[in-house]
Amino acid sequence: MSGLGGCGERTLVDASGERGGRGGLGLRDVLSGSEGFARALGPMTFRFPRDHASHDDYRSEWWYVTANLHDERGGRWGIQFTVFRQAIVPPAAVDVSPLRSRWRTGQLFLAHFALTDVSAGRHQAFERAARGAMGLAGAEAEPFRVWVDGWTLESEGDAFMPQRLDVRTASGLNLVLSLNAVKPMVLQGNRGFSAKSDEPGNASFYYAFTRLEAAGTLERDGESLILSGTAWMDREWGTSVLGPEHAGWDWFALQLSDGRELMVYRLRRRDGARDAYDAGTWVYRDGSSEHLETSDFELEPLDFWTDEHGTQWPARWQLVLARHGLTLEIEPVLSDQLMRTTLRYWEGAVDVTGSVNGVGYMELTGYGDEP
Repeated sequence: MSGLGGCGERTLVDASGERGGRGGLGLRDVLSGSEGFARALGPMTFRFPRDHASHDDYRSEWWYVTANLHDERGGRWGIQFTVFRQAIVPPAAVDVSPLRSRWRTGQLFLAHFALTDVSAGRHQAFERAARGAMGLAGAEAEPFRVWVDGWTLESEGDAFMPQRLDVRTASGLNLVLSLNAVKPMVLQGNRGFSAKSDEPGNASFYYAFTRLEAAGTLERDGESLILSGTAWMDREWGTSVLGPEHAGWDWFALQLSDGRELMVYRLRRRDGARDAYDAGTWVYRDGSSEHLETSDFELEPLDFWTDEHGTQWPARWQLVLARHGLTLEIEPVLSDQLMRTTLRYWEGAVDVTGSVNGVGYMELTGYGDEP
């Protein structure tokens, strides 16, 4: 992953000319290559708090927080904070001799922070990268802490929750957010094992906190705003996820106004067919959950947004869950929430209308990356 060897911050606002536009890496580039790494081959027994920290024997991993918030003036904000860990060599290949440089590491970390100002119609993205050495970046379990060059998500006490997100940018846009779980952890897929194809190992380990209370402050342009709302946290790690038949995925994390949550994703096949591994999770008001198979939902794009390179991104969707009696329409609060970062993808806040209202986040990958 070029450009991740040191540390520093890049500000990417309306950055159509920046590296990470058309020429940026797709998530496929990060998730490729498996030789020498552990593979997700089936359900396992999670070990907490250990599994909140990094799994260096797997190729890729992320800690992911999104939030839909309001300020005291009635303004609406979307927040995304993600830390990616990417192994550049298998652990067995890292030099552990006493004479090795303390800068040497097999791990690179990349952090993304994005802010959607709905009232102003503006989406800003910031990026930091650091090697997992010399204390520049890492992930620890007890107490929980993941950080990249000063950007930090960490426990506020001895337990995993509540957490504190602290992001301070070079431009003076700073966010401090407290997160606390309203519902228990959800194991996605088959007891936390999320298979993506028939190929053994094309899978990940995946759990989530689908409803968090979020409150904090946002500083920008010399003023401080008090924010509150709901957030979602995902944890996922693996070595190889997509098969060669896949171009990318479309992922949705939705918090409904009646107290339920819904996660669904569609694996986008190159031949245009529906993928048998499309899946999701339905979370009830009491926190219990139900796995959704491909046959349990229909997800279709209704409209598209075209970026500056001519790539079309699905901008509005219909989601039907016949067994649950739901027909939902999902629409971004802003069409352009494209992450023009080292990893190029669309990630942004959405509104849900139809059988029930709600808010959420949508992630689209692989568009424009096809050969």
